[in-house]
Amino acid sequence: MSPSFFEIVQLTNGDYALRRIDDDSAPLVRISFSEEAREMMEDRDLSVAKAMIAAGIEAVGSVEHNIDWDDDELDAPDSQPSYTLH
Repeated sequence: MSPSFFEIVQLTNGDYALRRIDDDSAPLVRISFSEEAREMMEDRDLSVAKAMIAAGIEAVGSVEHNIDWDDDELDAPDSQPSYTLH
């Protein structure tokens, strides 16, 4: 399998996306900022999007080694409510 190369692009609607360079299909990740957030970032939204994508890639790399993907418990419904974490 050949290695994939990725790029961060700004979409026509202003969102940022991570996609494969050689693939025009749907992006792997899409980041959308509200107008209020864009104003607070003062034209640093691309830098923030890059940092968010880098943090996501790093998190996947560290979590990947701690997950038993064959674990049957992953198919079981959660008995606890889910919460929004900030």
